[in-house]
Amino acid sequence: MGEFDKVDEMPRRVMVLFFVVDSSGSMEDYGKLESVNTTVREIIPEIRDIAASNSDALIKIAALEFSSGVEWMYPQPKLAEEFEWRDLEAGGLTDFGEACVELSNKLTVGENGFMSEAKGSFAPCIILLSDGQPTDNYKHGLEKLKGKRWFQKAIKIAIAVGNDVSDKMVLQEFTGNSEAVIQVHTKDQLRKIIRFVSVTPSEVASRSSSVGIGAPETKQEEVLEKIKDEVDNNPDFNGVEIGTEPPKYEDEWSSNGW
Repeated sequence: MGEFDKVDEMPRRVMVLFFVVDSSGSMEDYGKLESVNTTVREIIPEIRDIAASNSDALIKIAALEFSSGVEWMYPQPKLAEEFEWRDLEAGGLTDFGEACVELSNKLTVGENGFMSEAKGSFAPCIILLSDGQPTDNYKHGLEKLKGKRWFQKAIKIAIAVGNDVSDKMVLQEFTGNSEAVIQVHTKDQLRKIIRFVSVTPSEVASRSSSVGIGAPETKQEEVLEKIKDEVDNNPDFNGVEIGTEPPKYEDEWSSNGW
């Protein structure tokens, strides 16, 4: 074999998929957190399939829960093929500001950061799930998070679980875009949306940007276009709402639901 026949395998860049999950006491109501646990556990194999078929990227998964304090499911992101979801239990307050600080601390390059791959990284995907108003002074933590370059470049989606989300503007502050705030009113909607907004951003974030006339300028825009198209045209997503307007649909998790 000649020198020109030798081809070194190109190193794969890393894309980290973050689940940031509210596990406060209200998430126990009507099985909200139970639905989150079941759905994320079920979609992990789909994310593994995306990772296995992607020659450009390794997909890693990290999960941060917040209630009265914060905790990572694992001390470092795990490869999709090695990640196993551990069921979260509901209880406590909603320390969203502390969650923002902790996420900010990990969106760094260095010994303790989650973005320290020598091979390089794609911008991460961050999925926030919450049903309530922060109980701490979250502004400082969120501003610190917004100052991180990896957060600025990340695909960010917030899922408002039920009508108890009294101020969806907090979720818009996190995503930076009202169209990245998705409200669900039933367990079935929650399952379908978690699946869609986990798998679709994983596909988009773990490849090079689209090019050509009419292509979205950013991966965030591309993902939001796909979500809006799905909500507008797929009957399975009837009742799912995009944006920060007051909810229009009855909620099965509220006192008026089953």
